[in-house]
Amino acid sequence: MDATIAQPSTALLTDRYELTMLQAALRSGAAHRRSVFEVFTRRLPDGRRYGVLAGTGRVLDAVENFRFTTPQLDWLADQRVVDDATLRFLADYRFTGDLRGYPEGEVYFPGSPVLTVEGSFAEAVILETVILSILNFDSAIAAAASRMTAAAGDRPVIEMGARRAHERAAVSAARAAYVAGFGATSDLEAGFTYSIPTTGTAAHAFTLLHDTERDAFTAQVDSMGRGTTLLVDTYDLAEAVRTAVEVAGPELGAVRIDSGDLTLLAHRVRRQLDELGARDTRIIVTSDLDEYAIAALAAAPVDGYGVGTQLVTGSGHPTCAMVYKLVARATSPEGPLEPVAKRSAGGKSSVGGRKWAARRPDADGVAEAEVVGTGPVPAELEPHLLQVPLIHKGEVVGREPLAAARERHLAARAALPLSATQLSRGEPVITTELYHLAPEPRA
Repeated sequence: MDATIAQPSTALLTDRYELTMLQAALRSGAAHRRSVFEVFTRRLPDGRRYGVLAGTGRVLDAVENFRFTTPQLDWLADQRVVDDATLRFLADYRFTGDLRGYPEGEVYFPGSPVLTVEGSFAEAVILETVILSILNFDSAIAAAASRMTAAAGDRPVIEMGARRAHERAAVSAARAAYVAGFGATSDLEAGFTYSIPTTGTAAHAFTLLHDTERDAFTAQVDSMGRGTTLLVDTYDLAEAVRTAVEVAGPELGAVRIDSGDLTLLAHRVRRQLDELGARDTRIIVTSDLDEYAIAALAAAPVDGYGVGTQLVTGSGHPTCAMVYKLVARATSPEGPLEPVAKRSAGGKSSVGGRKWAARRPDADGVAEAEVVGTGPVPAELEPHLLQVPLIHKGEVVGREPLAAARERHLAARAALPLSATQLSRGEPVITTELYHLAPEPRA
C-alpha cells in the first residue's frame, strides 16, 4: 500500500463458518494448538502452463487490519453468530503468528505452497476467507495479464477495465495487471493507492459533443498538447486521421482505433500517417482484446494495446482454485507439530506436513522442476528456495514496492521454458516433484 489512507477493518470479510469453528474450538480447548495452514492449488486452469501469484501485498494489509470493531462485535452478538466467550476473544484479536510464502509476482504450479500461515488454530483459521478471496482474484487477473503481456512482446499494454468490474475489484485488477507487466491503468484510484502510472484522453462522447470532429480534435489538442492521443473511429476513419494530423501536425502523439478489423485498419492508418508526414505518431488499438487478439496483431503496425473486458471479467480469467488447508498441528499449545491431511476421494486430498519449495534449474538456468518437500532441504536446492518471510510474530516484514513484484514476475517468466508463453492449450510447463514428505519433524 503506497498511499497513506485510513484502512477499514477486514474482519468481516470472512465466512460465518470460520467463526463458528473458532467458537467450537475454544469450547473444546483445541483453539490454542499450534497449527500450520497452506495455500496451494491442485491444478491450473484448463490449458494454462503456469500461474502467477499476485495479491500478497494486499494480504499483508488485510492481516494487519483484521481487527473487530465495536459495531462489528455488536452486530455479531445481535445476530447470534457466536457466543459471548468467542466475542471476547474476537475483541482482542491480533494475528501474532508467522506468514511465509512465494514473493509476489513469482510463478507457481500445482502443489506449490504459495503461502504458509502458522499460529494458533484460533488465530489462523479465521484468516482463510479473506486470504483466499484476495489471492484467488488477484492471481487469476495476473495470470491472464501475463499471457497478454507475453503476447504483446515489447509493445506496452494499458489496463482499461474499470467500467466492467465492481469498483473496488477494478482497483485490485489494475494492481494485479501491473504486477504481470501492464504499463499503466485508466483507473485513478489504482494510480493513487498503488502509484501505478495512469493514462487516458477522450471517448467517443467527446467527439459527439462537438459540432464537428475537427472542433473536438482542436479542443483536445489545445487542452492536452500535440502529444495527446486522438480517437479516430467515431465517423470516417481516413478522414479522421487526416483531420487529426492537420490539427496537431506531425507531432501528434498517437491515434486510437477502437473498432473494426484492427489488423487491416492498422496497416491503412500507418500508411496514411506516413504519407501525411506523421511518421512518429503511434497507433493504439482497443476493442475487447485478449491474448489471442494481441498475438494476431503481432505483425500489424501497432504500438500499444488497451485491454479491459477480457482482463477483468470472469471469462478472461478462469479461477485459480486456490485452497487453504490445515497441514500440521500440535496436540497441545507447546507440543510438537504433527502432519495432518485430507484423504477423501474426488481429487480433493491434501499432503500433510509443513513444506518448503524450490525451483530446480537445468544446466542453462531454465526451470525444469518445482520441488516440494518436507524435512531437511537438500543442499543443492537451498539456493533455489522460493518462500520468504512475510510476517514474523505478527509484524509485517515482507512488504515491498509494487515495482519489485513486477520486476520479479518478468524475471520469473523469462526463466521458464520457452513453451510457457505459447497460447496453444497445454499442461503445466514444468512438473511438481514431491521430495521426502516424511512426517513433520518434531519441534
